[in-house]
Amino acid sequence: MSISEIALAGEQTSNGRGAEFRRGLAASTPVLLGIIPYALVLGAQAAQKGLSVAEVPLMTGLNFAGGSEFAAIQLWTSPPHVLLITAITLLVNSRHFLMGAALAPFIKYLPKRKVFPALFLMCDESWAVGLADAQRRAAARLRPAFSLPFYLGAGLPFYLAWVAFTTCGAALGPVLGDVEKYGFAMAFPAVFLVLLRGMWKGFAAARPWLVSLVVAALVYLTVPGAWYVAAGALSGLVAAWFLAGEK
Repeated sequence: MSISEIALAGEQTSNGRGAEFRRGLAASTPVLLGIIPYALVLGAQAAQKGLSVAEVPLMTGLNFAGGSEFAAIQLWTSPPHVLLITAITLLVNSRHFLMGAALAPFIKYLPKRKVFPALFLMCDESWAVGLADAQRRAAARLRPAFSLPFYLGAGLPFYLAWVAFTTCGAALGPVLGDVEKYGFAMAFPAVFLVLLRGMWKGFAAARPWLVSLVVAALVYLTVPGAWYVAAGALSGLVAAWFLAGEK
């Protein structure tokens, strides 16, 4: 084991659940700060579409998935096209099938009463942080590799901050006007670039990501709706399967 892995193992044996929760909170804080600007943008856009300050946290709290919420708000009309919004929400959230599958080997030992609440807190950011930690722990031969207190320390603050700041955006949106002019929307791609950097393992391992990116971009430019999400996810999965046997 490397020095960092030995240190991680020592930390695990000497600290309890509270320390693991704090470790998760510390690991997620840099990314957590990054989601605040685009939470404000979403809340402001929802208010501009006619949602009340009470309705915004209801939406973001029950459907904890930023991408689909942005898509739903873009399609929101009065009265709303419920079936269309539902279909697009399911389509955009389809990436969670792959995210859950990636976590499955690490959480299969957990009882369902713990798995389901943990998966409810799964968003792109908490998934990336939790999966990266589980992989490091597995490399350090720590058992179990998936630390539930760590994951909760990373995921719960994301959930609370998302609901709180989308609500703030809804309350302040009418006062601030178009919040995108302040550059808040740039936080969205910036956060994902940070997550991508943290999962980078070299160009060879990134080839399925590149395939997914190209296919998603082409579908986005040629096919209306959110089909580019499913196309990108499926093409990346197929590419990973074909490239898995290569050295």
